[in-house]
Amino acid sequence: MRTIEEMFAGMKKIADEEDYQFNPVKEELDDILQGLWENEHRYGYPSCPCRIASGMLADDMDMICPCNYRDPDLEEYGCCLCVLYVSDDWADRKHDPIPERRPQEYYERGYPSILEQKGAGGKEMVQVYRCMVCGYLCAREEPPDLCPVCRAKKERFETFEIG
Repeated sequence: MRTIEEMFAGMKKIADEEDYQFNPVKEELDDILQGLWENEHRYGYPSCPCRIASGMLADDMDMICPCNYRDPDLEEYGCCLCVLYVSDDWADRKHDPIPERRPQEYYERGYPSILEQKGAGGKEMVQVYRCMVCGYLCAREEPPDLCPVCRAKKERFETFEIG
């Protein structure tokens, strides 16, 4: 298994490419990274340390770091739930705790399959998007800013119909 330093180096490389930044408070960052590393060793995947993982990959898919809720949390609150990822002006502001976006039913029944899935925050899923460059599919309220596979920009996604 990889070390914490190796895990962070990989995360940092991707974050730099996607123009994300990490919590500048070293003690907080170290605690979050330690939790991710422990979860990766415990479950085999780096689930968010601020959420309770089931230990079953299929049930926890939405909370593997970077989780499905990172981008909406960053946009609305300036940081993700665990405060690993932060916005440019995050360090200059006073912070209120941010609410959990993961629906309670996911904790009880696990993350739903693509055919029964709802969007983040419990709203009905409105769209599936496909990257026109590499074919990556995602079911979200809107496409990601960058494709996690080929790094194509948001504009390179199209709506995708299932069935």
